[in-house]
Amino acid sequence: MRVYVAGPYTKGDVAQNVRNAIDAGDELFSRGHTPYIPHLTHFWHMIHPRPWEDWLKIDTEWIPLCDAVLRLEGESAGADMEVKLALTLGIPVYYSIEGLK
Repeated sequence: MRVYVAGPYTKGDVAQNVRNAIDAGDELFSRGHTPYIPHLTHFWHMIHPRPWEDWLKIDTEWIPLCDAVLRLEGESAGADMEVKLALTLGIPVYYSIEGLK
């Protein structure tokens, strides 16, 4: 499945949040899924900063193309919006990798 990884980015330690998302994506890939990790735009943003709304626009374009969303733990207004969009589109949301089929 194509799995969108949604989780905290700016709340807490950004570096750790990016690491957590990459770790989740790596685990998904190891289990045969194809992850989309929006946190990787962190590196793009370091070179060419853009407003938060630009990154959210990119993210909301990818969600409809995914088969599922994995919501990582932690407070995140952006991830909550991504979950809401997924549910509106009928895309299942999982809260653990183990829950994915």
